[in-house]
Amino acid sequence: MEQSGGELAEPSDAGDGEDRLSGLPDDILVLILLRLDTATSTTRTSVLSRRWRRVWALLPELRFPFSSDPHHIASALTAHEAALRLLLVGTMDAAPESVAAWLRVATPRLSGRLIFVNRVPGTEMSAYDDSEDEEEDAEESSAVELPCLEGATFVNINLGGFLGLALPLAGVFARLTDLHLSCLKFHGPCRLDDAVSSVRSPCLQKLSVRDVRGLFSFSVESESLLQLDLRHVVRLQQLAINAPALKELKLAQCFVRNNQPIANISAPELVKLYWRDVYDPSSMQLGKMARLQHFFPNVLLVHGDAHHGSFSWSHNHNCHRFLQQFQVIQSLTVSLGYLQNISNSQYLMEDITFLPRCAVLTIMVVNEGHAFGPGFYHVLRLCTGVKGLLLVLDGDLEAQSACPSGCTCDQPTNWETEQLLLNCLKGVQIIGLKGSEHEVAFVKQLLNWSTVLKSMAITFDCSISANTALELFHTFSSFSMPETHIQVYMYSDLSKESIYLFAAKAPRCDS
Repeated sequence: MEQSGGELAEPSDAGDGEDRLSGLPDDILVLILLRLDTATSTTRTSVLSRRWRRVWALLPELRFPFSSDPHHIASALTAHEAALRLLLVGTMDAAPESVAAWLRVATPRLSGRLIFVNRVPGTEMSAYDDSEDEEEDAEESSAVELPCLEGATFVNINLGGFLGLALPLAGVFARLTDLHLSCLKFHGPCRLDDAVSSVRSPCLQKLSVRDVRGLFSFSVESESLLQLDLRHVVRLQQLAINAPALKELKLAQCFVRNNQPIANISAPELVKLYWRDVYDPSSMQLGKMARLQHFFPNVLLVHGDAHHGSFSWSHNHNCHRFLQQFQVIQSLTVSLGYLQNISNSQYLMEDITFLPRCAVLTIMVVNEGHAFGPGFYHVLRLCTGVKGLLLVLDGDLEAQSACPSGCTCDQPTNWETEQLLLNCLKGVQIIGLKGSEHEVAFVKQLLNWSTVLKSMAITFDCSISANTALELFHTFSSFSMPETHIQVYMYSDLSKESIYLFAAKAPRCDS
């Protein structure tokens, strides 16, 4: 008997039409139904017999596809009997009342993962809008009332940017380890601080809050929290973190510039810090981070308006002050940003006079087709003791074939003539190389600076041909030392899956 899309085809002439599947044990029938994509398909299959319909009610996982009519979800959950280790729901522009209805029914039986995504067509960017008018509207609009999910272990809620979310005033999220909230507005008297505290979420390990509004002050007091991700928390003004077990902190585009935000962070076990936000040493305290190994500071602008008080100058000055808080780090990631039109801009990197000492350096370049040699050289000059180097060239932007007339991206040109001794650098990896003239010139210079280099791996962008990659491979090999092993890869397509092409100059073995 054939099955397609949850519906059974007519029995073939060779068969007797007997429903042999229904004679299988319940646990086997449950496994069969779990292979169907959605609860709708499962329900359709249950027309085979009453026994199948009863088995459907025992499924531990239910998936409801995106629908503009979510009312059937509550009805289906009411007919369901078993504990749910997974409930996945998608809705289209749902009303808060309809969402609250099925949440109330599901809560007592939920013993695992809840994933809810509400799509609102044409409002994908609404969560990024920080206008005061919309903030005031947030207080007046209705909200989804989230019950206390005592049995849930994983909760991911994305409300599409317009719906509000009201957290429960009482109850304990006793088993919750992962909480992800995005594209919503916080409503109601219960604060997120209270809901994620050790008292109410004693097992919480991962907390992600992205693209949200209505959270102007946030205080985290958690003994169990390991990962905290705050991104695009619009108009956040105060942040307090007391998380003795925290290993990873990500903060991006939350604080309002020129509004002196306040932050007090105590995370002595922190290993990875991703900070793409405002920093003010007069109102922000980071605490001791003796175990920090991976540091991702804000983007450095290579060109811009150099006048004191301008956005470009203030941005880099802010970044520089933050960098000075860390003297030594195992792994440092520096991002270099370029404006598309820099013909009337000044070179800003000379104001960056300090970078933490590091063993592994990653430089990410979003260069809009401009020459990145001067900025790259400046960073390397501040990190001469680096042992491993990773250069990532942004492959999502189409590189210009030539800069506009008067472009200053190749200034200053001292990197082309000055000597730089990288006598600790042993491994280099370059990702997204397109083979432009300035890229080739820089790789040649990098090989000249690296006196003890053992290996270089280059992944070319998919925009160039294999023949061009081979030519560049031979060019770079002619500039490298005999003991340098060069490997070449190429992205096979826009999915960024790399394939190995060739290698040469295997490292010499000591006799």
